[in-house]
Amino acid sequence: MITQEQINYNRISAAIAYIQANFKTQPSLEEIAENISLSPHHFQRLFTEWAGVSPKKFLQYITIGHAKDLLQKESATLFDTAIETGLSGTGRLHDLFIQIEGMTPGEYKNGGENLVINYSYAESPFGNILVASTSKGICHMAFADEPDAALEELKMYFPKASYSQLVDRFQQTAMFVFNQDWKKLDKVKLHLKGTPFQIKVWETLLKIPMGKLSTYGSIAKEIDSPKASRAVGTAIGDNPVAFLIPCHRVIQSTGNFGEYHWGSIRKTAMIGWEAAQTI
Repeated sequence: MITQEQINYNRISAAIAYIQANFKTQPSLEEIAENISLSPHHFQRLFTEWAGVSPKKFLQYITIGHAKDLLQKESATLFDTAIETGLSGTGRLHDLFIQIEGMTPGEYKNGGENLVINYSYAESPFGNILVASTSKGICHMAFADEPDAALEELKMYFPKASYSQLVDRFQQTAMFVFNQDWKKLDKVKLHLKGTPFQIKVWETLLKIPMGKLSTYGSIAKEIDSPKASRAVGTAIGDNPVAFLIPCHRVIQSTGNFGEYHWGSIRKTAMIGWEAAQTI
């Protein structure tokens, strides 16, 4: 017997397939809902519960993903990219990039050209760290077991940016966290680039108190997307700022600590260290 959950899953799968196949025509909410035989209101609620984002946001992500692929080609113009992705012109393409990527399509195409990034290496209780910052705040922080490889990974995000190995005030303030000076945390400035869903997840991670843990399901409920645990897990895995955005404090509902981008052993050590500091 087919359950209601299976019926809903099949409907959302069909909606996602429809959006992916027809994004160039920028289908309306009503059109997508009609395709899976639901009212627009019911479809909007059901899709958001299962996918973690609204149908409109999902359409935007599909659209901008295609636009980014096009812009990586040298010959692609902004106008051609806008038309090819189903947008009415460069103005809509510009607005979409600003809203989701935090940069203009031209800046994306240039790979961060004219952006100056300072970076430095520092020691932490959990190994060497690469920390990087722009004029706005910390943009990247990663455990650097292999310093050169860590730097190359950073440069992949902004291949045309200018890089200087230089310690600045943003980095100094951020590193106070390892000296147990928790009062400095509210002064740490972050310069993040991510989708609205990712930003929402990362903001929620910042609310997990030092020495406490949460689960993927709890984070999903916190952002009003209780069925989006998998999408939450993906967003947590894409966290660009280790430790400061405490993705290590999220574990499985079974109590298993689970995987960690910088190693499960390191995650276990970090959880234990924080618990000891807050006794």
